[in-house]
Amino acid sequence: MASIALSASAALLPLKRNSGAWSKLFPFSSKSYLSFKTCRKNRFISFAASNSSGRNGDLVVTSEDESASQTYTWPDKKKPRICILGGGFGGLYTALRLESLVWQDDKKPQVLLVDQSERFVFKPMLYELLSGEVDAWEIAPRFADLLANTGVQFFKDRVKLLCPSDHLGVNGPMTCTRGGTVLLESGLIVEYDWLVLSLGAEPKLDVVPGAAEFAFPFSTLEDACRVDRKLSELERRNFERLEEKGIVQAINVETTICPTGTPGNREAALKVLSARKVQLVLGYFVRCIRRVGEFEASVKQPESGAIPNIAADKNSDKYILELQPAIKGLESQIFEADLVLWTVGSKPLLPHVEPPNNRLHDLPLNARGQAETDETLCVKGHPRIFALGDSSALRDSSGRPLPATAQVAFQQADFAGWNLWAAINDRPLLPFRFQNLGEMMTLGRNDAAVSPSFVEGVTLDGPIGHSARKLAYLIRLPTDEHRLKVGVSWLTKSAIDSVALLQSTLTKVLSSS
Repeated sequence: MASIALSASAALLPLKRNSGAWSKLFPFSSKSYLSFKTCRKNRFISFAASNSSGRNGDLVVTSEDESASQTYTWPDKKKPRICILGGGFGGLYTALRLESLVWQDDKKPQVLLVDQSERFVFKPMLYELLSGEVDAWEIAPRFADLLANTGVQFFKDRVKLLCPSDHLGVNGPMTCTRGGTVLLESGLIVEYDWLVLSLGAEPKLDVVPGAAEFAFPFSTLEDACRVDRKLSELERRNFERLEEKGIVQAINVETTICPTGTPGNREAALKVLSARKVQLVLGYFVRCIRRVGEFEASVKQPESGAIPNIAADKNSDKYILELQPAIKGLESQIFEADLVLWTVGSKPLLPHVEPPNNRLHDLPLNARGQAETDETLCVKGHPRIFALGDSSALRDSSGRPLPATAQVAFQQADFAGWNLWAAINDRPLLPFRFQNLGEMMTLGRNDAAVSPSFVEGVTLDGPIGHSARKLAYLIRLPTDEHRLKVGVSWLTKSAIDSVALLQSTLTKVLSSS
């Protein structure tokens, strides 16, 4: 029987001073270093820069050194240049917001969007992709398709170095003619007037030994596909001997699930987990994860675990989870699993500039590695850099950090787009105010819980909550064209499911009569 456990470095990169890339990236300092924090050694993958629209974005070789760095040529030398790093809810929706605003011809900005993936991923619906309720194109459309009818350019690439120069407008003479420079992994150099940091975050896989090697994160489209393949493999392998659907355990360091969620959603989730016999292991943290050795005997589960012994299968990988109690009165436990899903928080993917001789380049970061911003979403000390979503450290009116949710990033994108318009047109910037609209969570096929903030104490669950959640997310999809296509697709699937249910009901009635 298959068992599944669910559990919630920096490299200095110097540049040669005598290279052409150096003079373009760091015109104001004698030497500089940048560290890009990541938990995986293979996170840095070079992609060739490409222009999805095929209209602009010619590359010109300007460096004289051996790496032959390339400079992105903006179509218009006079219009403002906005570079957006990250194509999640913060980055993509900021670009679309800029497109929707009314501009004077000479002030309409040129917008370049950079993301490491070729697809935008509507992350709140990744589970529905795993359960087969939605198709990949519905929740993960290509940037090229979403931006086809806009003036926004898209590059599939990663950020490598960041050198802002807008600090001159704050601490020095007001003669700064550009916001700074970005070097991408492909070698492309991008000069910008305004920069938007919305690089998202990656799973914390480096906090527990063995997590990076053996656990499956669930944060990206690629993660969901890997988990789906693993589940299919387990189903095929255990088909003949599998009497039930497997055993699922949810491990949480807190003594309850969804501790920051609404009471109504938490109660609905507990009810569903109990009905589906999901075992909750609360008050524990994972000390380490390791693979079961070839000759290692299966670990005997404690009575509270209620998991039968599973002999080591040389055709499959099984893993040992050592659990340490987080509260007094609990004993250490050891579990065995065929699949470990890791959802234990995340950390921002934000470039950190560290020049040893000139601290003016620095981005102020908090302990989590997020950029400190003022209430207009501008990075402190850098009036030409905006930070959104996981890249931003911002607090609400009560002083609490804003949650790292799509809802926050979506609202920040609207303000960032407007404030970029205001900055370019010499208008006052608006302070961001987060409006909590409520909380939604999926609880399986045709099941969800929705707690709107504007109706206190009310939670919609079951099929009604499922329909309300899908409708809310349909409205939040990026473009009108994509919303229409997805809406038609979902209506068609719903009609087919309804007909199938009716046929099944009629068959049962006829067979019993």
